[in-house]
Amino acid sequence: MDAGEREETWSDFRELVNMTPAGLEKWLESDDSQNAGQHQDGGESTGHASGRRIVEILRTRKGDLTDDDYRHMRKVVGYVRRHLAQRPSGDVRDSRWRYSLMNWGHDPLEG
Repeated sequence: MDAGEREETWSDFRELVNMTPAGLEKWLESDDSQNAGQHQDGGESTGHASGRRIVEILRTRKGDLTDDDYRHMRKVVGYVRRHLAQRPSGDVRDSRWRYSLMNWGHDPLEG
């Protein structure tokens, strides 16, 4: 990944991930978080695992991020954009749609 791709990925990720590391970590401990998303063989959901990785990325200095970190950041950006495009009608405050997005670091109710 070249410097331009890294910068674009960084910018998109920072724009879409609107939860703080501490806020995301607290969210990931909740039952609503752990019950959201698709679970593989009764284990942790993909989004929940991604959330833990996002916390690590957010706590890493930009200069210390690896190509693997940037690949995950691109995956997060793609997921959040696709999921936002599927917003259900009505109040989403207590919806699985919102909870799934929050596992990926984006709270659609935050500005």
